[in-house]
Amino acid sequence: MKKIILTGGGTAGHVTPNLALIPSLKAKNYDIRYIGSYQGIERTLIENAGIPYYGISSGKFRRYFDLKNFSDPFRVLKGYGEALKLIRECKPDVVFSKGGFVTVPVVLAAKHCKVPVIIHESDMTPGLANKMCIPSAATVCCNFPETLAYLPKKKAVLTGSPIRKELLQGDRMKGLSHAGLSPNRPVILVIGGSLGSVTVNKAVRGILPKLLKNYQVIHICGKGNLDKSLANTPGYVQFEYVDAPLKDLFAAADLMISRAGANAICEILALKKPNILIPLSASASRGDQILNAKSFARQGFSFLLEEEKLSGDSLLQAVTETMKNRQDFLAKMEQSQLNNAVDSIIDKIEALAGH
Repeated sequence: MKKIILTGGGTAGHVTPNLALIPSLKAKNYDIRYIGSYQGIERTLIENAGIPYYGISSGKFRRYFDLKNFSDPFRVLKGYGEALKLIRECKPDVVFSKGGFVTVPVVLAAKHCKVPVIIHESDMTPGLANKMCIPSAATVCCNFPETLAYLPKKKAVLTGSPIRKELLQGDRMKGLSHAGLSPNRPVILVIGGSLGSVTVNKAVRGILPKLLKNYQVIHICGKGNLDKSLANTPGYVQFEYVDAPLKDLFAAADLMISRAGANAICEILALKKPNILIPLSASASRGDQILNAKSFARQGFSFLLEEEKLSGDSLLQAVTETMKNRQDFLAKMEQSQLNNAVDSIIDKIEALAGH
């Protein structure tokens, strides 16, 4: 039986691609283990999937001054020692790393033990943790054609991002039933990332009366972001968070409005849903969502609406234009080469595991 260690953590985006690979790895009879941080979001997600989980010490690498910059290197060194011990005990044939700062000691320990490593980079440009890991990797998978320019040519391969297959198996009627909506009017699904987006929520609610003239709206607004004054509005339903029924809500959607996190937009592409992307502004991030959204707009998959230009009028116009041109968006998404990421990445894992 071949053995693999998966690693990645810090946000759900560093875990869900690993979860997407697990069914295929199980089908190929891999012994799967996971290394993450002691109490990161990844622990619950992976333990719920029934995969043995090992927590290690981790620290954050910051580009700005913080007192923790003096203590975190010692946490990373401790994590390296713990990862080294685990790799020697588990004896994996290959390590797959999805990114996040917890992966740095794992990748470096794998290199020390001569275990081949595959890295996956979701964003347009590599994040700091992946930048530190790339020299130790045998293969670097990426999500966007433009990312290849930032990676070593001999290591880089364009695969797209692995998507959980169950997301593609939703039932439209179940989704409409869960939301209490009618099958006779088109549905807009608004989703602002795992924490929601106050900016997107405010813009959508500001034009709700106009939207509801022609559409129904499912609004996943994030924890603590429900608007009680809108609770009984016909044609509008809001959720803080959706777990199992999410695939059915996806199936019910005719149009999606979303932030532009790499995993979110790859799910939208795999689902082939006309969409409006409102990336997180550069002032609130390193700008990766803007680059992600521009790439998808360039490839004809998405309508890009920058947060700085977001208003009730601009959002309403974006909805009108996207619905008018929905067939063009659908045609471009059908032509995409990035819809078989799980199979592509499993092939790379198999090649290295047989080293």
